[in-house]
Amino acid sequence: MDMIVRDMDDKHVDDWPEERIHPVKIFEATRMKGRPTYICAPMVRYSKLAFRSLVREYSVDLCYTPMVLAKEFVRSSQARDSDFSTNFQDTPTVVQFGASSPLELARAASLVQPFVSGVDLNCGCPQSWACQDGLGAVLMRDRAAVAGMVKAVKQLCGPDFCVSVKIRIHKDLRETVDFVRTVEAAGADYLTVHARTHYQRSSTPALIEATKLVKETVSVPVVANGDAFSLEDVERIAQQTGADGVMSARGLMENPTLFAGYAATPSEAVERFMFHAMRSPLPYKLLQHHLSEMAGGLLTKKQRLEMIENRDIVELIDWLRERGLVN
Repeated sequence: MDMIVRDMDDKHVDDWPEERIHPVKIFEATRMKGRPTYICAPMVRYSKLAFRSLVREYSVDLCYTPMVLAKEFVRSSQARDSDFSTNFQDTPTVVQFGASSPLELARAASLVQPFVSGVDLNCGCPQSWACQDGLGAVLMRDRAAVAGMVKAVKQLCGPDFCVSVKIRIHKDLRETVDFVRTVEAAGADYLTVHARTHYQRSSTPALIEATKLVKETVSVPVVANGDAFSLEDVERIAQQTGADGVMSARGLMENPTLFAGYAATPSEAVERFMFHAMRSPLPYKLLQHHLSEMAGGLLTKKQRLEMIENRDIVELIDWLRERGLVN
């Protein structure tokens, strides 16, 4: 295995636990507590190890990686090293793959299987480059192809390995019903519903009724995605949809403590993020962007612009220390 695995205390990959926490067990456990499962969404570039480590400290139950392209992941050791890193504490985690080939998705899943709790097939990315490659939201037009990819992972990795599918919705919700029934029958363990159509922007309110309809259609757990910016939003979405879990993306970027009930990012979370970023380094520009997003309530607009002018990590830490955001 040549992907990056950090903080392993000199242990070999064969020493990792044979069984990872199955996401469905997490849904069951949080249901017993009377609440939905709190989930950190797959975010392109942003839901990397350092950020996942941070949000786990603030009540997140399940984390996703950014979308990884299965084709490149299988064929390139460089892609594996750059696209996925983890450690013993990074659990439970689901790796999200962008794929159009059953064989490539199954092979990619088998590579990460020893290290994660499951894999997810992205059927929601609306970006044109993804759709041109037959990935993401374009897959919502071909439920048979999606079912084939789910089956392929189950056949190679075993029936107990968790496979989920993250979808968008169709303009005609009857198509969405047909889609989720087909995918469930193929063996998907749970579904995540980003309740917007392919061409709707994130500023368009997510369609609560669509997630509720999916929940009423299938017997597997359903996760609601869209418009979760506070714990109050999370509770409302869960109540209105009946969803087993609620996923946040933009909300967590701005406030990685939202599932713990904080109205805005506390300064302690900034310091904790820097700690994790030192252990699991991020590209410098990406680190700056994370800080700019999460410190919106701690810094003025002028200060955020000043922060971006810092040229390297040493200058940045000194700047944050001068403003009391790190010790």
